[in-house]
Amino acid sequence: MTLISLIVALALEQLRPLGNRNRVWRVFTRYANHLERTLNAGYNRHGVLAWVAAVLPVVAVVMAVYYALYQASPLLALLWNILVLYLTMGFRHFSGSFSEIALALGEGRDFDARKELARWTNQPTSELSIEEVSRLAIEQGVLDSYRHVFGTMFWFVLLPGPAGAVLYRATQMLAQKWGARDDELFGRFSRRAGEWLDWIPVRLTAASFAVMGDFEDAVYCWRSQAKTWGNYATGILLASAAGALGVKLGDPLRQDYTVKYRPELGVGDDADPNYLKSAVGLVWRTVLLWLFVVLLISVISFFG
Repeated sequence: MTLISLIVALALEQLRPLGNRNRVWRVFTRYANHLERTLNAGYNRHGVLAWVAAVLPVVAVVMAVYYALYQASPLLALLWNILVLYLTMGFRHFSGSFSEIALALGEGRDFDARKELARWTNQPTSELSIEEVSRLAIEQGVLDSYRHVFGTMFWFVLLPGPAGAVLYRATQMLAQKWGARDDELFGRFSRRAGEWLDWIPVRLTAASFAVMGDFEDAVYCWRSQAKTWGNYATGILLASAAGALGVKLGDPLRQDYTVKYRPELGVGDDADPNYLKSAVGLVWRTVLLWLFVVLLISVISFFG
């Protein structure tokens, strides 16, 4: 059931992709905003209470529906799994922008590529060179592929029913919404909860990038460069992907009429539009690797 749910959800998402701002998650965002207005008194314990009130009821409802449907028919439970995955995963959340940028660069439409990158990343891009546009697009693509695909897949497989997928997606949304404000105690728990859920899947994803790309360079970059990045988990993903692709990421960017200094990640060539296609290929190969592992686990469980 797990493997079938993943395959069908990925196929549906390719045929009819949902954006980040779909109706279900807009409702959850409004609910989170209400909790913040009601409970945020500037203390960490209020952030813990708000996280519990936001996440656990949603997970409980999703699991209650799953078990009720399973009692009626396993097929209905499978369809529920597929629907929840369809709402929580999102390969096309990043691949659409990625493909548009690659196409625009390939056709010499540099302005359109910068405009799409700005919309995607919410960063100023008017001063970026073609190499910087390619570099930033690869970085954003790697991070989004983890957030919208691999992290969700890991927790969906690990926990019963669709509980893991909902737990991970809701936690990550709150971590970005509440935990991004480092100066507020209210968001501290949400940020830490996101870090806890990311600890294992980040490293599994990085290891998968290494297996599906240049293994030696990926491991070398992971071990020697990841800690230089501000966020260690982000550094692990970007360094391993850069090494696996044989491309340089990180490095300074020209934004807002100044230079934004960042550590160098990866070894090999400077980024160019050709590496965008290589990055998409790396992500797809990694997805197939994970599906194959899920298949093996399913077969072993069945015969065990």
